[in-house]
Amino acid sequence: MEVCRSQDLCPGFYRMKMMKKEKIYIVEDDEMIVLLLKQHFGKSYLVESVQNFRAVSQEVAEIKPDLVLMDISLPYYNGFYWTTEMRKTMTMPIIFISSSDDEMNAVMAMNMGGDDFVSKPFSLGILDAKIGAFLRRVNQFSKSTDLSIDQFQLSLDGRFSSELEQVQLSPTETKILTALLKRQGQIVSKEELLEKLWENEEFIDQNTLNVNMTRLRKKVSEVGFERIHTVRGVGYLVK
Repeated sequence: MEVCRSQDLCPGFYRMKMMKKEKIYIVEDDEMIVLLLKQHFGKSYLVESVQNFRAVSQEVAEIKPDLVLMDISLPYYNGFYWTTEMRKTMTMPIIFISSSDDEMNAVMAMNMGGDDFVSKPFSLGILDAKIGAFLRRVNQFSKSTDLSIDQFQLSLDGRFSSELEQVQLSPTETKILTALLKRQGQIVSKEELLEKLWENEEFIDQNTLNVNMTRLRKKVSEVGFERIHTVRGVGYLVK
């Protein structure tokens, strides 16, 4: 069989060879779970795990993953602390994985900057679908352009700014605000937002959307943006 040695003769082969694998970073202290996740996701992604539980955010800054899987109960500092630290400068999706399915933990995870919450024992198939959906959203968003309304601007990396101040939004918050800004003056239903955010409503419920919306409103109010309105029983609009 002839081996393809030319990019001109075999462009498809070279494109596949040069495609960059997306990187997943695991913050989990159970070695068996880390091994399971690496074996499963290593087929499709570059997978790395935390080495120093005292310096999680520093490791993330160096590795620059496309997505983080974050446990809550960790040595030294919990997952809520590290997510808060990461959200000061980083915008990649963060999915919490926790042995506790307590609703308060899920709400806290979202309030601290998480984008989703999965309870242990989890289905690898569902987690795979969630990761794929988040990464597709990030890739699609990176191809779009900045959005603005009056003196406020939303940039591709999730920075929302006025003329004097700015705040950093999470990927989920950025997607919500993007959808609203693209339809300024029009109602965007909760169902539309769920479809845009998670692509398949079985993976998320409206309570999680409500938590993200509350967090988004709080953040943008810090730069003086108070223009997200609730249309009771229907959805939201920016005007």
